[in-house]
Amino acid sequence: MSDIQCGVDEAGRGPVIGPMVVAGVSAPLSALLEIGVRDSKKLTPARRRAMRAQIESVAEKIVVKVLQPWEIDGMRERMTMNEIEVVVFAEVVDELGCEEVYVDSADTVEERFGREIEALLSRKVRVVAEHRADEKYPAVSAASIIAKVVRDELIEGIKREIGDFGSGYPADPRTVEFLRRYCREHGELPRYVRRSWETAKRILGERGQRSLSEF
Repeated sequence: MSDIQCGVDEAGRGPVIGPMVVAGVSAPLSALLEIGVRDSKKLTPARRRAMRAQIESVAEKIVVKVLQPWEIDGMRERMTMNEIEVVVFAEVVDELGCEEVYVDSADTVEERFGREIEALLSRKVRVVAEHRADEKYPAVSAASIIAKVVRDELIEGIKREIGDFGSGYPADPRTVEFLRRYCREHGELPRYVRRSWETAKRILGERGQRSLSEF
């Protein structure tokens, strides 16, 4: 029986700023257990970076897809975020080339998420979709680590370009205040903002109301 385990997870589904990153990992289960991979949210940034290097050294294959904010906005014109994840997860599963893949379910109905991914694949693959899969299956933990580290690097690059915006999540007051200030100073939102998010729409609406009041 093969020791290889395959997993897919994402980082950055919810933020109003920055990309979503989906990663897939195919690696020996024994090696992942030896590394001690865990859900990326339970690791410090330094530990995640160290584990990424260890995962890359033992993995048979790693696939990373970066979905930029403007790509998300375009897809959101005709799809929900769950449907977007199904499409991108399916692309990653196809590239991994595994016969069985564990994925972290974005859908409240786990089995439906797995079925919808399977329906888009170019060949027959058993997709096991579960909530908190990143806590249960080492390959999904490894994928979550890769996705998180890649996204963190991209976010740091964005911050160097436009300034520190906090976490980038709508619930972060620092993020909202940054966007309001940026909009006041530049008359528009940064290109890294997901304009289909309600937070962005609200801030642009506030900007429009102020512009009208200036006349």
